[in-house]
Amino acid sequence: MTDPSPVIAADPMSPLPVDDLTAPPPSAAPTKLGERLVSVDALRGFDMFWIMGADQLARSLCEWRGTPESLKFAEQFEHVEWEGFHFYDLIFPLFIFVVGVVVPFSLSKYRVGTHPMLSVFGRIGRRVAFLFFLGLLYNGLLRLEGMSELRIMGVLQRIAICYGAASVLYLLFGIRGRVIVFASILLGYWALFAFVPSPISHMKGDYTRETSLATWVDLNYLPGRPYTKFGDNEGLLSGIPAIATALLGVFAGEWLRSARSGWTKAGGLLAAGLLCLGIGYAWGLAFPIIKILWSSSYVMVVGGWSLILLALFYTVIDVMKFRAWAFPFVVIGMNAITIYFLPRLVDFEMVSNFFLGGLAKLCGPVTGKEPSPAGVALLVAGMLLTKWLLLLYLYRKKIFLRV
Repeated sequence: MTDPSPVIAADPMSPLPVDDLTAPPPSAAPTKLGERLVSVDALRGFDMFWIMGADQLARSLCEWRGTPESLKFAEQFEHVEWEGFHFYDLIFPLFIFVVGVVVPFSLSKYRVGTHPMLSVFGRIGRRVAFLFFLGLLYNGLLRLEGMSELRIMGVLQRIAICYGAASVLYLLFGIRGRVIVFASILLGYWALFAFVPSPISHMKGDYTRETSLATWVDLNYLPGRPYTKFGDNEGLLSGIPAIATALLGVFAGEWLRSARSGWTKAGGLLAAGLLCLGIGYAWGLAFPIIKILWSSSYVMVVGGWSLILLALFYTVIDVMKFRAWAFPFVVIGMNAITIYFLPRLVDFEMVSNFFLGGLAKLCGPVTGKEPSPAGVALLVAGMLLTKWLLLLYLYRKKIFLRV
């Protein structure tokens, strides 16, 4: 494979503009129009780092510490059961947000006439279909247990839908049209819950897990096996506001592509993030912040934190040029599909236990068959390191799995 020039391509999982399966190293000098924003690579890798198992490491370290404060802090690395917000509730929408950030970089040439716009819709459709298919494989399609036992929706499926919708909206509408769509999605979703009674409880404004309108829609219209008996975490109704999360990323990507100075861009992202947080938490008083419903207030809260994180990464990495610390995250971010899908095929926990199992037993008393909290932390750290070393090998060999 040869190193491509930094030309834009439409890839929902590719953090930066590339035209084939390889990409130049993160130290490559940015260009004017195809600027390589290492911060986007790093932010994607930071996000995937938690999905890889860093949440387990954080929880085990907090348990090892054992103080009331550390045990309370450990809750931030788990999803809230229903209403509320923890740090870990940011991770999935942050990924969708970054997918949106890439869209203007990927598709801008189709808006200015350099390439015919119609030619890209087929590519977008194929990417959406293939990513959705990967999600079905992840859910066990090849086990051939029948449609009733197959979970149709999931993480990759939602990413596919959000990428496809955000890409089409970017191509068909200008900034004003997209803002109208964004606002209409959030206000319409709120109105749907506020004014349409749930067929289960016959109540308007029903935001409970057991009887909400979203639960009823999933149980009655979602094919296959839902994730829980109350519907799917990536269900039908909640997929609509998730598109707004991707659109918020599109707005950020357009801002980053503008001719403004780096500090102005960083300040704008930070200000927008704080504004979104204020709106989200205020809206949460009327429309609760619920991840599984992907409520409008949740969209604004996670959007605010995503914008603030992007501002931080962009400032430090691309404005101040402090990049060395971000390399581990860049390695992860360049193979997002690989590290999400590969644990379905490779037992990384077994690999870690093979090399570190004995040492883990020496870290403290063993409870039953389980090592001590210190031993668990060691094994999880070993699993993370194993995954990262594999990604580093792929990175050095310039092997990047793209959709």
